[in-house]
Amino acid sequence: MRSRNIALLIVILALFGLTLWFITPLDRSVLGRDGLRLGLDLAGGSYLIYQADVTDIDPAARDETMRGVKEIIESRVDALGIAESIVQVKRFEGEYSIAIQLPGIADIEEAKTMVGLVTVLEFREWGESEQEWIPAIGTATVNGEQKEFVLSSRYFKERTFVTLDDWTRSPLLIFEWDEIGRQLSQQITGRLLGKQLAIYLGDEPLLDEEGRPIAPTVQDVITESGQISGLGLPTAQMLSRFLNAGRIPVPLGRWVGDEPKVFEPGVPLYERTVDATLGRDSIDKSMLAAGIGIVLLVIFMLVYYRFLGLIACLSLGIYGVVLLAIFKMVPVTLTLPGVAGFILSLGMAVDANVLIFERIREELRGGRSLGAAVEAGFNRAWTAIRDSNITTFIACFVLIWLGGELGALMVRGFALTLLIGVALSMFTAIVVTRTFLRLIVGSHVVSNPAAYGVRPIGTK
Repeated sequence: MRSRNIALLIVILALFGLTLWFITPLDRSVLGRDGLRLGLDLAGGSYLIYQADVTDIDPAARDETMRGVKEIIESRVDALGIAESIVQVKRFEGEYSIAIQLPGIADIEEAKTMVGLVTVLEFREWGESEQEWIPAIGTATVNGEQKEFVLSSRYFKERTFVTLDDWTRSPLLIFEWDEIGRQLSQQITGRLLGKQLAIYLGDEPLLDEEGRPIAPTVQDVITESGQISGLGLPTAQMLSRFLNAGRIPVPLGRWVGDEPKVFEPGVPLYERTVDATLGRDSIDKSMLAAGIGIVLLVIFMLVYYRFLGLIACLSLGIYGVVLLAIFKMVPVTLTLPGVAGFILSLGMAVDANVLIFERIREELRGGRSLGAAVEAGFNRAWTAIRDSNITTFIACFVLIWLGGELGALMVRGFALTLLIGVALSMFTAIVVTRTFLRLIVGSHVVSNPAAYGVRPIGTK
């Protein structure tokens, strides 16, 4: 038994050393991780929600379509170089929306511009009767049926690239049409020979380097491929990355008005920003609150449980280091509610030790030897620890599920940190604390019952 406990102690100390090295320091890259992953309320940034117009999508395919939209937006936002962005699909009463978190982008207008760039490029022709640019519409044969489509980048192959014009050395965005695009392009450019074909990005015209709308004159019938000129090199390269990341199959914006509702493309349903300074202030206050709580906790454990309290504090230190390492490895996006869940899990980690220690003290008061009291204390406290933690797990799983369904990311953050913390607390209470006590009791280093908060039998 003693050799087994020594082996466990070596494993525990090795785990503690590895995780301590892994998390120190928290704000630098260690083993490939760049510190803790912070949410918007701590790191600052923008939060946007867009509704999706899925009226033209088969109801049976809408869930799958929205999952595809999520993946496309994630890849396109990643192309901007925004680290730790979060994109989430929400569904409520048959309507779908996309929630987008952009850490570090505190300018809401910049954030909306970035999100606006994930819409499609649309080709428009001049409408004589309307006296404005209207969508260029053509027909194409799909599954044996003739259908109308708007000519747009939805029908680009994901092979766009940027090259330089041989003569002017200006950037050209080269694209290829898919089957539907070839039919539409041949038909539309054929009827617009000698006329302009404007290019819109979402609901706004695509601009050249001088800020003028790009509307080239159609000189030839385009069937297989085409090119867009007039763009600056950074803009052309950025558009190419977005287009190669996939095409969004549904418009994003918001529904307004009563029945019949009107869809406004490109306009967010909800927008919010958190300044980085406010996030820093939240971190500082959270650290202060955690520090005060931990100090009070340590004082109470040492005064009331004495030597047992010292063992609990050592286990708590190992618990905190391992938990932070798990947060970095998963990684967990730490929000302000997540910090609250972390602090709460610290208290619950000590709670398991309290149940065990009270059982040990009861056994000592009953006249058992120290070794027998320790074993009986752990065995009899286990059922209470197990049942209380299972109920907490159930509550956490419910909160995680509801947070996902309703898009309440901060609720999910609280529940996830609490779930991980409580699960780890069972390990530290049953394995770490027990190993420490078994080794100390077996070596008779501290054998006086008074050190465990129990008066020797026969004293008052």
